[in-house]
Amino acid sequence: MDIFEAIYTLRAMRRLKADPVPEELIWKVLDAAIRAPSGGNAQPWAFVVVTDSAKKAKIGEWYLEAWNAAYGGPRAKEAMLASPVMARTFKSADYLANNIASVPVLIFACVQPGQTAATSGAGPNIYPAVQNLMLAARSLGLGTTLTTLHRAHEADVKEMFGIPADYDTMAMIPMGYPKGNFGSGPRKPVEKVSHWDAWGNTREPKV
Repeated sequence: MDIFEAIYTLRAMRRLKADPVPEELIWKVLDAAIRAPSGGNAQPWAFVVVTDSAKKAKIGEWYLEAWNAAYGGPRAKEAMLASPVMARTFKSADYLANNIASVPVLIFACVQPGQTAATSGAGPNIYPAVQNLMLAARSLGLGTTLTTLHRAHEADVKEMFGIPADYDTMAMIPMGYPKGNFGSGPRKPVEKVSHWDAWGNTREPKV
């Protein structure tokens, strides 16, 4: 797949089929992830791949608890349903929260903060790898999304998987074949968010 097609049609896919994902495809997206840059080429990352049903069920319990705590109240729901775009996002996120256990693959992107540059922090050293993983998945017809709600149970997650204390789980990526269609999501026009040489200096893009 052309890289621009993958970028333009990558979107959060939260409704995923329970169909198993071949292991060779999991290896493929992981190999794409580790091609990402990191500060000083430290490569302080590790990936925990979860396909075990019992462990996914437990993750599902913790995730749903965190989802309800953050978005289950009437005010949160009202705010999320205030516009059609947000309503669509809320409904798909609510679906994921209630169906994590049926997702065929959960991938935890972990990073060792002590191995990262003090000035950049952990995020810049793991999120490019996550983006690589998600783009690779898209090229293979697999849907993904990036979520961090599991971190409400960070200690429990680390204990269950035996993740060392000096690693943090920076993201969880559910992955599977999507129930919906890939496509370009709504975005602000690039000329509305770009500034040239100084803030406020705008230009019209050349076609």
